[in-house]
Amino acid sequence: MSCVFCDIIANKTNTEILYEDDELVAFRDIKPAASFHFLIIPKRHIDNTKSLTINDKQLLLNMKEKMLKLLEKNNQNDINEISLGFHVPPFNSVKHLHLHGISKKSEMGFVGRWIFKEESFWYKKFDTIFDSLMPPKDSN
Repeated sequence: MSCVFCDIIANKTNTEILYEDDELVAFRDIKPAASFHFLIIPKRHIDNTKSLTINDKQLLLNMKEKMLKLLEKNNQNDINEISLGFHVPPFNSVKHLHLHGISKKSEMGFVGRWIFKEESFWYKKFDTIFDSLMPPKDSN
């Protein structure tokens, strides 16, 4: 089954890449909730937050660091105006892990404030997901 984010990674779309390294790619959200709404994804296909393990903590830290640098590059430095988070299953529009970086939160309209409501049933802050990672389940 095709994954639109894997297609972006493979340069099969005309998506403008804002940042890329060996493990991550960043680009604009196609339905921005605010003036600056970026996504950063791992090149390795990970379905969603439920697929993460404790072994992915460094990957997540790298995603957060690169997202904050991307926002800073766009003069979005007010941490109180930035939302960093993930939609959680079953509320994933694309089944490939992606971190939302949104600024300014105060610019979001009603729908955006609802869709990206931090610590709701469907959208969790970066730190909540990061802190919840557990060691992989023993297969025995």
